Amino acid sequence: MSELDEYHQNLMADIRREADASGIFPVEAFFDRMTDRLTEAGELEVADRAYFQSGEGGQRLRIDGYAGDPRDSEGVLGLIVCDFADSDNVQTFGKGDVPPILNPLIRFLKKAKTEDFRDSLNEANPAFQVSDLIITTWSQVTKVKLILVSNRQYIGRDDAVKLAEIGDVPITWSVWDLARFERFDLKGSDEIEIDLNGDFGGAIPALKASRSDDALESYLMIIPGSQLASIYDRWGEKLLQGNVRSFLQARAKTNKGIQNTIRNEPELFFPYNNGLSATANAVTCDEGSNGLVVTSISNLQIVNGAQTTGSLHAVMKTAAEQLQRVFVQMKLTVVPFDRAEEIVPRISEYANTQNKVNAADFFANHPFHVRMQDFSRDVIFARREGERHDTKWFYERARGQYINARPKTRGRTRTDFDIQFPKPQLFSKTDLAKFEFSAAGHPHIVSRGAQKNFAEFAKDIGEIWSKNDAKFDELWYRRLISKAIVFRWLETEIPKQPWYEGGYRANIVTYAMAKVFHDANGEKQVLDLDAIWRRQSVSDALKQALLLAAGEANDVITNPPAGVRNMSEWAKQQACWNGLKGRSLDYGPEFDGCLVLAENARTNERDQRKKKREIDGISAQSEVVNRGADFWREILELGMADRKLTPKDQQILQVCASMPRQLPSELQCKHALSVLERLREQGLVSV
Repeated sequence: MSELDEYHQNLMADIRREADASGIFPVEAFFDRMTDRLTEAGELEVADRAYFQSGEGGQRLRIDGYAGDPRDSEGVLGLIVCDFADSDNVQTFGKGDVPPILNPLIRFLKKAKTEDFRDSLNEANPAFQVSDLIITTWSQVTKVKLILVSNRQYIGRDDAVKLAEIGDVPITWSVWDLARFERFDLKGSDEIEIDLNGDFGGAIPALKASRSDDALESYLMIIPGSQLASIYDRWGEKLLQGNVRSFLQARAKTNKGIQNTIRNEPELFFPYNNGLSATANAVTCDEGSNGLVVTSISNLQIVNGAQTTGSLHAVMKTAAEQLQRVFVQMKLTVVPFDRAEEIVPRISEYANTQNKVNAADFFANHPFHVRMQDFSRDVIFARREGERHDTKWFYERARGQYINARPKTRGRTRTDFDIQFPKPQLFSKTDLAKFEFSAAGHPHIVSRGAQKNFAEFAKDIGEIWSKNDAKFDELWYRRLISKAIVFRWLETEIPKQPWYEGGYRANIVTYAMAKVFHDANGEKQVLDLDAIWRRQSVSDALKQALLLAAGEANDVITNPPAGVRNMSEWAKQQACWNGLKGRSLDYGPEFDGCLVLAENARTNERDQRKKKREIDGISAQSEVVNRGADFWREILELGMADRKLTPKDQQILQVCASMPRQLPSELQCKHALSVLERLREQGLVSV
């Protein structure tokens, strides 16, 4: 069995399990699962399901979803159509199979622009809401992006090909097929292959700024503004995923000052602008008539210069002539794929030091994520009632970790892994953010999409972490899993409710969870999260409360105030959350059993911190003793020779150096290890 066959087999098993558990169609489960990848990859900022199909043959219309309000994504209108084959074997399709899939979506777009079509539909119909959004925003739409999502393997070569225009609005289409999803799940990023000669007007002159024996290759380049704008027009926010500020802002911000320079003084753009810092996994170079040129770039990431790039793109149509006279300097560093996670965030952080960035490098290698990963590999949860094995939850801080950790060959080792880390207990960074922000009372932010929600979550957690990272201990992680259990249970149960008519499941889940947590948590009592992680399930009383809140959430979301027609967009507003938050719900007397005294919850937190201090103290003492007196005597001498030790440092190191005559206390051992770490950072010691 090939890797693609195995990926397909696992994907279909996951989709069928999700569909069976939730009572939804497999294509719905497929849409939810794969559009999560699209937003994570930067293909779309958000993906809202809006299924509609009508007609036959050449009159057939179809849409499966859309990418939110185009006014929130630089005028890009994203429309999604699914090609789902419920098969046990990998199916293929080629370029000739694309028109029958995309044409119904294009016909829908043309129809949706007309008021006659919109007014012929019931206002609750998802197609009505998409049509109304298109009519309302069409004057501000700059590009239409059609996304074909398939679980078949595409054997054509064209992707993101430009189609005919509607008026002066260009249309492109892009295929996300089985093989592309597999690459993304393994590597955590979509492939960006920029053929400068073939697609973007020609190679870029470059000066190599590194020696052959340097760890990383570097180049200095001068790129025409029109060429950079065209590259960004093709790849969009995918080029900015390694950029700290744009990552936290979710897109490249434009700058009026930069745009004015382009329009009025294009010849001064080069001396005024600081240029770009960028990375790539690989580049292809050639010798041109005037020296070295770069002909192609793999996985370009603009880690500093998002505003410059966004501003150039913003004037593509309004100042095209002036843009031809603009040139931008770019420092490009080639970072191999296996070192990208380590190096790219650092380059981004250092390149952005001119403005303070909260949670600056809140990427996969931030200590918060590393700590959560460590907990997820170590913390064991007792088996659920009726099950045979204790299990763990697998935190995937970087896409592909689960697939790569799972043994490749069938047998006892893989079976043991699957028992220890069941697939339903896999969760990602964006999942974690949804769990936390739902419980914290931000369902309107969660509804704005995985990436926007994660960006806001990153700011909050980054600030808290910088002040006191000790809060994020094992008990915090266990309570996070309680929130995950509640969230996942709601996902499966909401589609089964008699009041559920399809659509808005993701919004109802986060709103229902936020409502119950909001109502439960007060000054004297809070929701008993510790009981949930101990049971690894939701109690009957809590289930009843959650479903009551879910019904109310459905009512608030699907009955927006007068003048508001798009329910998905309504769910993204603070006013929507205020509407649900203000409702008084009677959860019944049994709900009191789901609560615990707030003081008891705080006592558990204090006990956990005390236990951790004791364990840390014992570990520190053990490490100091194991290193031996001779080691500490050498550290003392090195530190004194370079005058790097305070009197307290010297006193404690002297105690360590006199073992076993004197045995340092736990506090002294912690201090000795901190001195060792400080000297290591200063380059005095390497151990």
